[in-house]
Amino acid sequence: MKIGITGATGQLGVLVVNKLKEKVAAENIVALVRSPQKAASLGVEAREADYNQPETLEKAFQGIDKLLLISGNEIGQRLPQHTNIINAAKKAGVKLIVYTSLLHADTSTLSLAEEHLGTEAALKASGVPYVLLRNGWYTENYTGSIGGVLAGGALLGSSGEGKVASAARADFAEAAVVVLTSEGQEGKVYELAGDEVYTMSDLAAEISKQTGKNIPYTNLPVAEYAAALISAGLPEGVAHFLAGTQGPTEKGDLFDDGHQLSKLIGRPTTSLADAVKAALAGLA
Repeated sequence: MKIGITGATGQLGVLVVNKLKEKVAAENIVALVRSPQKAASLGVEAREADYNQPETLEKAFQGIDKLLLISGNEIGQRLPQHTNIINAAKKAGVKLIVYTSLLHADTSTLSLAEEHLGTEAALKASGVPYVLLRNGWYTENYTGSIGGVLAGGALLGSSGEGKVASAARADFAEAAVVVLTSEGQEGKVYELAGDEVYTMSDLAAEISKQTGKNIPYTNLPVAEYAAALISAGLPEGVAHFLAGTQGPTEKGDLFDDGHQLSKLIGRPTTSLADAVKAALAGLA
């Protein structure tokens, strides 16, 4: 039984491979990456598999029984890329595709939802058995900018008091490993989110508590928030994308209280306090 992981050198992919090695012999894990040389430290077989080069994919997928399709990071290009992977996996005889989709993709107003829904439709049309891991927001999406927050003296955003139920990447990685190493998963759709629900004001309060500094949350109109991100050095496209996620947050698109993630991994998801603590340790 060979398990293939696309994007295995990415932030989520590395976590999945390392966790998978705790349950599966390394020789039964295949890292599917654009540059096999970069995967040498993973300690598993690495094969070239470029989302944009279909000719590399069918060969790379030979002998793979289960495939974790980690969604690509090229927004606007992901649907054709994912379709290339699905088609190649079908031709290669892959028996199960596990896809990292978006929380409540079928109702979400996030701009990301369209490509995820398109991929889900392509999976359904392919005839290959599949599992949908509808991942919520990574807590690291917020804690990764704590250095800038501390430097600026405030947490900026445009999400009002919108509720977030995020989880750490490690939590989502562990869920993927559980699904990949369990039987009877075909056709399941998991809405995965963290146990803890918080607002940006709560996040600012937690940062304040752990640093001993007064870090308020400042809510801005979306255009002003985008401008602030650009002035902080983010590319204009990235800034407008990030600002564009704020409205859906206020609408509740990043909220879920079904606790499917913690049930799947058999433990509580990483707390906001622990996530902030880890981020601060990384700045030390």
